Amino acid sequence: MATRTLLCAGAAAIFAAGFSLGTLTDEISVAHAQSAKVYELRTYTAPEGKLDALHARFRDHTMRIFDKHGMKSVVYFSPQDAPLSQNTLIYLLEHPSRDEAKKHWAEFQADPEWQKVSADSQKDGRIVTKVESVFVTPTDYSPMK
Repeated sequence: MATRTLLCAGAAAIFAAGFSLGTLTDEISVAHAQSAKVYELRTYTAPEGKLDALHARFRDHTMRIFDKHGMKSVVYFSPQDAPLSQNTLIYLLEHPSRDEAKKHWAEFQADPEWQKVSADSQKDGRIVTKVESVFVTPTDYSPMK
C-alpha cells in the first residue's frame, strides 16, 4: 500500500511539474510574441470616388505622422484588378513588438496634427469605410526575416 501511495504521489508530482512547465512555456511564448518585431498588414476600403483622397492623405500626411510615432512604413500597394483597384489600399507597417504597436497607434490617434489632417480630409465625407488589420511575422523561410 505504501508503494502504491508513493507511486501515485510521484505520478502526481510529475504531472504537476509537466503542467507547470507547459504553462510557463506558453507564457514565455506569449511574452516573446508580444516583444518580438511584428508586421501589421492593413487593408483600407474607400467609398466610391474617394480612393484618390485616401492616397493623397497617406502621401501628403499619414506616412510622415506614422514616422513621428515610430511606425515604420514598409510598403504600400494598390490592387491591379477591379473591383479592389477602385477602392482599396493595402500597406504593411513594421513595429518593434505588439505592445509597441498598441502604444504607437494610441499616440498616433491622439496626435493633434493627425486629428486635424483626418478631419480636413473628410470635410466632404468619409474616405475610409472599412479597416482590416492583421499582425504577421515572416516564416522561417521568408527572404524577409
